[in-house]
Formats: sequence, structure tokens, C-alpha cells
Amino acid sequence: MQTTVATSSSSQTYKTYVKTACNSTTYPLVCYQSLSSYASKVKSNPRKLCIYALSVTLQASKNASSVVSKLSKRAGLTPTEKGIINDCLESIKESIDELKDSLSSMKNLGVKGADMQAQLDDIKTWVSAVITDDVTCTDGFDGLKVSTAVKTPINNSIVYVARLASNALSLIDSLIY
Repeated sequence: MQTTVATSSSSQTYKTYVKTACNSTTYPLVCYQSLSSYASKVKSNPRKLCIYALSVTLQASKNASSVVSKLSKRAGLTPTEKGIINDCLESIKESIDELKDSLSSMKNLGVKGADMQAQLDDIKTWVSAVITDDVTCTDGFDGLKVSTAVKTPINNSIVYVARLASNALSLIDSLIY
């Protein structure tokens, strides 16, 4: 019985750590909802939290790519919609590459005597680029006639990725080395 109580207490402590860290982000609720299930793996390690934040963002980007890719196969798309979808897919692919680079660098932070500040600066640049790519995708709708059947699923998935990326950037900014 003691072990269960200790485990439950530790688990709650780790979730509290994630919640507290998420409170410093732009979208605290999105942050906590996306990362609380990893609390027992993160424990109270800020670098691990950043790794999971990047991993969750990468997965969301892959999901967004799938959503947009499926839309591209929909019958009856206008030439404008096809163009927007193709541009958006390109932006999402760039985001996925940038997130993979960020994740790899975060996992190898400080390895082999590398300049940690330079590595962190690179990671921040890549994650910022993800947010820019996402905005570029949704900006494609501005002033153009696009059906809600195309616009809504793209917008929803892209906005979610942008929020996760923004949160990951906030968590990375708070790392102190």
C-alpha cells in the first residue's frame, strides 16, 4: 500500500511540475493537455519536457500533413483550393523537417562539448520557423474563395500545431544552462 501512495504522490508531483511549466507558455491549457500524460517520464527535468513538447508538436505536424494530404485528394476542388493545399503541404513538410532537426539537437544538447547556447539558438530558430510556416499556410486563405470544407480542417490542424510550437518555444526559452 505504501508504494501505491508514494507512486501516486510522485505522479502528482510530476504533473504539478508540468502544469507549473505550462503556466509560463502562451497556451497553458493546450500545453498541459498535450504534455501531462508524459509527466512520469519528464519527472522534473526541463530538458525532457522540451523534448516531449517538440515530439508532440512533431506528431501534430504529421497529423496535419495527413489531414491536408487527404483533402488534396478530394473531388471537386477548385484550382485555387488545390494551389492552397499544395502550398500548405509544402509548408507542413518544412515544419516537420525543422521539428526533426530541433528534436535531434535537443536530445544531443551539449554532447561532445558542443556550444549549448549555439545549439539552443538553432533549436529556437527552427521552432520559430515552424510557427512562420504555419502562418504561411493559413495566410493562403486570405482574400480567396475557399470552401469551409477545405478551410476549416486545415485551419484547425495548423492552428493546433502553431500553438504547440509556440508552447515548445516558451519552454525552450526557459531552459537555463
